[in-house]
Amino acid sequence: MEKILIQPEVCDGCLDCEEACAQLHGKSGIMVREIEGSFYPIICQQCEDAPCKLICPTEAITEKGIESEKCIGCGLCMMVCPFGAIVIHDRKAHKCNQCPDLDTPACIKACSKRGIAKVDTEKMALEKQKKHIQKLTGIGKKTRKSPEFINVLTANSRAKKALNREE
Repeated sequence: MEKILIQPEVCDGCLDCEEACAQLHGKSGIMVREIEGSFYPIICQQCEDAPCKLICPTEAITEKGIESEKCIGCGLCMMVCPFGAIVIHDRKAHKCNQCPDLDTPACIKACSKRGIAKVDTEKMALEKQKKHIQKLTGIGKKTRKSPEFINVLTANSRAKKALNREE
């Protein structure tokens, strides 16, 4: 599954991402907020069990976005969004739909600092797991000891060793 990843430490508050999204969709699905001199892009995280989708009384929120003809602008989706990524504009709810018709979403193309990227979450998880396994096993590190042998003691084998010592 691909998701848009935001790196707020890179954002300089230029608002190019907001403008590009607004030009494409009429209203921006990404919002940049400034707090104490730092900028934070806010964007829909495409939740798996999306509270906005669950609470919508007209079922206007789908995996593809918000169907404006069904939306009544009640604001319930906006109230339950844990990220504050939904806004009501002209009596209709708006949120990021990740530009499904484009190879690269407009906000990503517009970001000159490369603070917004689309990532494959499954690949990212696999890479993190590989790094974690490498740390646990020492694979890939040059050591003086033989790297072929990994000594792993289970609770059962530790108990057997302790019993053998007592005898």
